[in-house]
Amino acid sequence: MDNEEALSGEPTASDASASLVAERDALLAEKSELQNQMLRQRADFENSRRRAERERIESSEYAAMEAVRAIVPVLDDFERALGVPCADAEYVRGMELIYQRTLDTLKKLGLEPLDAVGAKFDPHVHHAIDMVTTEEAEDQTILSVFQRGYNFKGRSLRPAMVRVAVR
Repeated sequence: MDNEEALSGEPTASDASASLVAERDALLAEKSELQNQMLRQRADFENSRRRAERERIESSEYAAMEAVRAIVPVLDDFERALGVPCADAEYVRGMELIYQRTLDTLKKLGLEPLDAVGAKFDPHVHHAIDMVTTEEAEDQTILSVFQRGYNFKGRSLRPAMVRVAVR
């Protein structure tokens, strides 16, 4: 009878079972592919979110860095003004207080003054304006600073302009 059903064109139970198994396998493969696609999209979304957050933070830090860079010349002016002799001690004390308060505020924002005198010359941090031949200091030692250098949150804001000893 099985041969007659096969010859008559009607599906057999084994054909129906094979068809259902094939359909189930196709659906499982499609489900697996959709799950993988969902996981990839979720990972892409998380990466995009992290990248946007990092860019937002860098942007705000960069904006603060540019604001501090604009104020640093005021610190230079204060330092030069405080170096000029003045007979009025109260005036000098007031200038020192304003300078110190400005410097402290900028330090809280991330400004880091560089101490260069006595240090070894580093072209990444210092800008040599003058080189002096001397036996009193080691070769490539900074003798004096013309203009103080600064870092901002670990990044170079401005190199120190220095006088360097050479032999």
